[in-house]
Amino acid sequence: MSVYLVRQLTSAMLLQRLKMKGIRNPDHSRALIKEKLTADPDSEIATTSLRVSLMCPLGKMRLTIPCRAVTCTHLQCFDAALYLQMNEKKPTWICPVCDKKAAYESLILDGLFMEILNECSDVDEIKFQEDGSWCPMRPKKEAVKVSSPQCAKIESSSVVSKPCAVTVANEVNKKKVDVIDLTIESSSDEEEDPPAKRKCIFMSETQGSPTKGFVNFKVSCYSVMSQIN
Repeated sequence: MSVYLVRQLTSAMLLQRLKMKGIRNPDHSRALIKEKLTADPDSEIATTSLRVSLMCPLGKMRLTIPCRAVTCTHLQCFDAALYLQMNEKKPTWICPVCDKKAAYESLILDGLFMEILNECSDVDEIKFQEDGSWCPMRPKKEAVKVSSPQCAKIESSSVVSKPCAVTVANEVNKKKVDVIDLTIESSSDEEEDPPAKRKCIFMSETQGSPTKGFVNFKVSCYSVMSQIN
């Protein structure tokens, strides 16, 4: 049975040890750039340049300590401080660029990216050439259009003229239109008395007949017209 005395190393201590290992020579990165951009005689497509971001894929911020693993074949670096802090909380040791194993022992500080970060403080992306050189990729500034005073006067006059047009339209709409009401005559007709109704008056008349106990009725109808005043 054995007993081991261990001490947990913080991310700050690991970063200090990584810096003590030294910075890798920039020529190693230049050789890797030339290898990647060398034209393949068997391929019809040739890559003449390579664009690389100076932003850390972990924190989405500008790199401060560019780092990558020796086993990685890409040029893109990640920030060493953020990478160690992430693995201090949850030790996975996976490269955030290619998702391959990137153990602490295989980490290096890239000297070429150190030079680029010191020379370009306002650039977030660079482009590598076939000979290993690089150039910054600066965004194009948008042109700002400034209107002249004369144009401003024309715009102000056009704004003033709009209410005048609205006023003229309102005056036209306000003109009275003669409306003939066709319902007057119809209403007067409705007020007239209704047509005469026939009234039937039953007249009873007793006639003598040989048969006693029977009464004959004669009906006479006549029209009674109401006099219209």
